[in-house]
Amino acid sequence: MEVQEIVRSPVTRRLLIAFGIAAAGIAAGRATGTGRIDDLTSGQVYFHAVTVLLAIGLYSSTHGIERDQMRTDLRTVVLAVTVGVLVKAAIITLVMVVLFPGPQSLVLGVAVAQIDPLSVAALQKSSRLSPRGRTLLLAWASFDDPVTTLLTIYAATLSVAVYDLDRTGELAALQNGGLAGFGLGLAANAAFAAVVCGLWQALRRCRPGGTVVFAAGCGLLLAAAAVAVAQFWMLGIALIGLFVRPALARAPDAFERWLSLLTQVALMLAVLGMGFLLSMRVLLVAGLVLGVTAYLAHAIVSLPLTRRQTPDDRVQLAIAQQNGITAIVLSLLLSPLFPDVVATVAPAIVVINVLHALANAVCDRAGSWTGYPDGTERWPSPLRKWKALAFSHPGPRPEAQADRTSRPAGSRHTLEKANSPAPSPGLTCLGPRAARPTGPNPRE
Repeated sequence: MEVQEIVRSPVTRRLLIAFGIAAAGIAAGRATGTGRIDDLTSGQVYFHAVTVLLAIGLYSSTHGIERDQMRTDLRTVVLAVTVGVLVKAAIITLVMVVLFPGPQSLVLGVAVAQIDPLSVAALQKSSRLSPRGRTLLLAWASFDDPVTTLLTIYAATLSVAVYDLDRTGELAALQNGGLAGFGLGLAANAAFAAVVCGLWQALRRCRPGGTVVFAAGCGLLLAAAAVAVAQFWMLGIALIGLFVRPALARAPDAFERWLSLLTQVALMLAVLGMGFLLSMRVLLVAGLVLGVTAYLAHAIVSLPLTRRQTPDDRVQLAIAQQNGITAIVLSLLLSPLFPDVVATVAPAIVVINVLHALANAVCDRAGSWTGYPDGTERWPSPLRKWKALAFSHPGPRPEAQADRTSRPAGSRHTLEKANSPAPSPGLTCLGPRAARPTGPNPRE
């Protein structure tokens, strides 16, 4: 039964569709030939085409975030997309550098250090996460994409400097200036996003929801996308997705439907391009190690970051690692400088998504990790246990209570129960051995 559920799951269907598109790309790559593929990937047209796909994915990832709900766990989101992404990328990079030394090992960690927001959004309805946990995961998955994009440029700069690689090409042009240039790039992204968002707020004051404002907003987005692609301001386009959201009053979901369709087209094109490059080589062992390491690194980072969530949500968040359009596009972006990146990242994405499907199937089968079916806690926290023992008297265990009620009336056990004093009012059962006060504190 578990095997049938895994086969019929949305993740499996997405993987099968991706396999079919990648197979078509591999066939096209074999027909094209290795020499012509190298010429295509080193050109300016290839770089800008991949950047367009990346911009679509980043805008779509942040467009779906509910800003009001995210404020509850804003601190956790900030830590996850800064410290969490850095630690996760460092763990993956360390393992890959030790086992597979080479220039590409320094960029593999950041290429797969993000959670795919499209996969998270597609599985929101079937997720066992609480509403708070779903919002946290979607915000985490949306914001770590632009962060890993910027870290990818910095990691590529480090690898080029360490291994003295060829600095020609469009991607190498972004690496000028070192750390100071990286800081200036962040400031330029922030200023660009502020200007576009300011223009959008000015447009909204005219007639919110009207056709003219909607058309003007779409035009503003197209112009901003063109500038962002030309300057590679990917963080700016992600910030714009938080605030610039055109909508028609008579069709509020129209923009979201078109954006979803555009994002799916971009994903299919990215998978097709990955298959096109996979026709040259596939590194299965390195991809397997990368995928397993990335999945375990996410669990290691997630557990301490989500300590304020419920135990069930912590487990679900720890096994939530998935990779999709951003990891694919970043590998395509890095391929002119590091030809083996696509050959390693592609099998790693498959491994990560398979591990995600298996782990979630096991958790769904196991049910709640912390509660009994009646709602009582399976493993109360030490502080809650101490409160229960301090403010209440021990109650009968559930199994003992069931044993007493099953005895015939008039027996010695039932007579003792009838003569025993009644429990204090205002006390309810917390777990198998203790009670929790529901009324006023007895010590007050």
